[in-house]
Amino acid sequence: MAQFAHTIILGSESATSRFAAALGARLAAGDTILLEGGIGAGKTHFARALILSRLAAPEDIPSPTFTLVQTYEAKDGVELWHADLYRLTDPSELEELGLTDAFEEAICLIEWPDRLGSLRPASALTLRLDLTAQESERVLHMSGPARWSFLKELSFT
Repeated sequence: MAQFAHTIILGSESATSRFAAALGARLAAGDTILLEGGIGAGKTHFARALILSRLAAPEDIPSPTFTLVQTYEAKDGVELWHADLYRLTDPSELEELGLTDAFEEAICLIEWPDRLGSLRPASALTLRLDLTAQESERVLHMSGPARWSFLKELSFT
């Protein structure tokens, strides 16, 4: 299977938000975004920006660190799932959360996807955010199946 990989520099928090919104506009039910990066790399900021871009009206988007999963309804009726799996100890706990069903029926944003183990969706887009020496700058590494190659041309300025 052909693979996609691409890296860009996001020079500010607003550039990160614009990219998230541009990506969000192209997502559909069944799409999964795996957000990787260390603590403070911008995973939750990215997820919030993407979720807000899909909602009919702005609302508070808390980090799901303690709840594990937060769900939202997009303006087009698609359900959005934002999961933070940092506190998960075993992939079997995903069944209890309903996450495996959501992979097929919703748009899923998953922080700390290494906790998925063998349940990691093969069709998912992986986004790894890395800090740089510049305070609000991030390096965004994108990878996944070739179907995500449109991201090379995605305009987010």
